[in-house]
Amino acid sequence: MAYFGRSRDVSMFSNINNELLGQVIEQKIGYYQVVLDETPSNIYGENQNKTFRGPVLINCLLERGAYESLNDDFGVDINRPLTVRFFRPHLISANVVPNIGDIILWNEDYYEIDNVDENQLVVGKDPNYAYSNSNGVPDSGTSLSIIVTCHYTRPERIGLRDDRL
Repeated sequence: MAYFGRSRDVSMFSNINNELLGQVIEQKIGYYQVVLDETPSNIYGENQNKTFRGPVLINCLLERGAYESLNDDFGVDINRPLTVRFFRPHLISANVVPNIGDIILWNEDYYEIDNVDENQLVVGKDPNYAYSNSNGVPDSGTSLSIIVTCHYTRPERIGLRDDRL
C-alpha cells in the first residue's frame, strides 16, 4: 500500500508549482497552435503555409541554449535550442495541447516544437496506467509537467508577422 503520492500530496505539489510559476518566476511565452482544419495542403498532403491560432500567454520554465552558427550551401544561418517546461494545469486552463509543429514566441524569437515529453510522474505513479490501480490505491500519483524541446525558426518561414502581445 502506497503512503506517498496520494491526492493530498499531489494537491500540495500543485499548489507549490502554481505559486512558483505564477508569482515568483513569472516567465511567459506566446503559444501558437497549428489549426489543421484551416491549413491548406497540396496533393501530397504537405502543408507549405500553416494556419495558426494564438498567441496564448502561458507561464513556464525556460532553458535556453546558446546560439549556434550553421554554414551550408545556402549561406550562414543560426540555431538555438529551447526547452520549455509547462505546468499541466496551466495548459488545461489555457485550452492548449502541445503538438509537434506548434510555435512558441519568446523574447521576439520564434521556436518550432520538435518533441513533446510527458514522463515526469509524481512518485513515479500514473493513475491512468492499467496496472497501477491493482494495489488498491486508485488516487496515487499523477502527471504535472509537460516538457517540449524546440529549435529556432525564422518568422518568414512560418508565415507569422511580428505582433505585440
